[in-house]
Amino acid sequence: MSIWQRISEALQALANGESLSEIFSRLRTPPDRSVAFTIAVISLGAKLSKADGQVTRDEVRAFREVFYIPPADEAAAARVFNLAREDVAGYEAYATRIGQMFREDTDFLENLLDGLFHIAMADGLYHDAEDLFLSNTAVAFGLDQATFRAHRARHVPDAEQDPYTILGVTPKTPLTEIRSRWRKLVRETHPDHLMSRGVPEEAVKLATKRLAAINIAWEEIQHARMAV
Repeated sequence: MSIWQRISEALQALANGESLSEIFSRLRTPPDRSVAFTIAVISLGAKLSKADGQVTRDEVRAFREVFYIPPADEAAAARVFNLAREDVAGYEAYATRIGQMFREDTDFLENLLDGLFHIAMADGLYHDAEDLFLSNTAVAFGLDQATFRAHRARHVPDAEQDPYTILGVTPKTPLTEIRSRWRKLVRETHPDHLMSRGVPEEAVKLATKRLAAINIAWEEIQHARMAV
């Protein structure tokens, strides 16, 4: 059974009166985590599309870069998107529910935030409304602002590209502590680690990009400290 067939089953359960919270609670272990991750990205992506007022072809393309949707399953994917977009609940309530469901799995939530940034930047522009949306979503996920700024720095060209921000440290942090932080981020973000924990393949693709940014930031800090 394909992931999109599983998503269709989840949608049918929703139509039969089961809540999103109940559905997500059943999808927290492999292999159903891929279904949960996909529904969460589509749903919040639909809410995000309202932030700048329109859904662009670039946003659709960005989504397809992460998720392969077989032609036969496109209707199911569109149904999830439209259901979330038309839901009267605001995105904060949506994000809060997801944050509560996965509050003990910050890796899942950070990978989800990465997916939303990927979609937001698909058209090459980062709107103030999108920034507010993603900042509030990070808060609803229970992630601190340092974590949000680090993700923004990795995705948004015009954002502060300070390597300290990317690693979530400050210029006053001792190099030994920065090294420990870098190693921790590499360990948590490495694809092998994520796959061993049953993280969806789609999230692993996004984490690979994040890992590259983390390593570049560490190299820049090392070179800067050596030059002093």
